[in-house]
Amino acid sequence: MVRAMWDNAPLLRSIASALSFFSVVAILYVAGHYVVHQPQLLPIHRVRLVDAPERVIPADVLVVMQREVRGNFFTVDLEKIRHALEKLSWVRNVNVRREFPNSLTIQFEEHQPLARWNDVALVNLQGEVFEAQTTQVLPRFIGYQGSSAEMTQQYAAFSAKLAALDLKVTQLTLSPRHAWQMHLDNEMVVELGREFMGQRLSRFVSVYPYSLGVVQDVFAQKGVGAAVVDMRYRHGFAVRMKHG
Repeated sequence: MVRAMWDNAPLLRSIASALSFFSVVAILYVAGHYVVHQPQLLPIHRVRLVDAPERVIPADVLVVMQREVRGNFFTVDLEKIRHALEKLSWVRNVNVRREFPNSLTIQFEEHQPLARWNDVALVNLQGEVFEAQTTQVLPRFIGYQGSSAEMTQQYAAFSAKLAALDLKVTQLTLSPRHAWQMHLDNEMVVELGREFMGQRLSRFVSVYPYSLGVVQDVFAQKGVGAAVVDMRYRHGFAVRMKHG
């Protein structure tokens, strides 16, 4: 069998051609890898921001780029740079791409703050918790871990209903037992409980102009505190004075 192969000239020529081809490919690969990894070949000279960030500090971006940009146009690690930039304050997402022949382009998606989260962080419009500092006046969300997205959705629903009364939510609380409570910008507190929140708030909106608004004004004039409205009754509500 072996001798027959050695006596088969066409087969030997095919094997030799294949070996030559793979040798050439290997040589080209090694040469190409060597050339591409030379730092002096197309070094990164410029970093361009697609849009000027509103809250991300350009100096912080510069520090990250000076630390993370290594190699040349072909070998620079874009994923490593992206991960480093996403650790900066106010950064939600980052897109980093090459721009031939010697540039990188960066596009930021910044967090848009919606509320303060448990007085230690912020919540963005997507209901995600993030850490940043701002002097912006924002409503407070008081909730348990993992509830920020649900609270964001309910905040939008509650706010839409309250718009008819020209009232705004200044604090939204979700207890571990899943009970909802709202503080409004007229200092009124509304207890919505754990179920039928939409129906209860609709009832609050319908009776507010005729009775609850008057009660709140009386409380304020007498300086006895704000009204706490308990809407957890099936067909009515209760009003008491908020202490403290």
